[in-house]
Amino acid sequence: MNTTPTPDEQREHFHKLLSQFHTAMLVTHESDSRLRARPMAIARVEDDCRMWFITSAESAKSHEIQNDSHVQVVCQKDRSAYLSLTGRAVLVRDRGMIHALWQEAFRVWFPGGKEDPHIELIVVNPEDGEFWDNEGFNKMKCFCAAAKAYVTGTPPDMKEGEQHGKVSL
Repeated sequence: MNTTPTPDEQREHFHKLLSQFHTAMLVTHESDSRLRARPMAIARVEDDCRMWFITSAESAKSHEIQNDSHVQVVCQKDRSAYLSLTGRAVLVRDRGMIHALWQEAFRVWFPGGKEDPHIELIVVNPEDGEFWDNEGFNKMKCFCAAAKAYVTGTPPDMKEGEQHGKVSL
């Protein structure tokens, strides 16, 4: 019996992991093509893995996205779950969506609240993702594979699709 997850199951698993994160590192390209990463609060994750962030229209990241919309989002939870997502970012100034995504914690960056005229949204439209899941039972599987690898002197056998997977989004 084949227990390898289907692409749809892997996408669902990826979405489930992604939805557990509250912050992420958003990676953009500076004007000289160097990469720049900064932590961002995740405002929302859609069912199709689109991600929403809130920022200032005058921020460096907004200017970088205007020049190059290719971005990467990287998340890590302790030593148990990791993922990365690549896609295209779009800057959005929709007041209704700003109101829908507003969280009081954002007031730290926007003292004027959701009416601040400089608020802009970043929506990341995903293209590809990759995950490493060592939560729950996978943690035990990972520990056993690592112990076996250590004793035998061979690389650990990680199950593709369960503990690690690449997905087209």
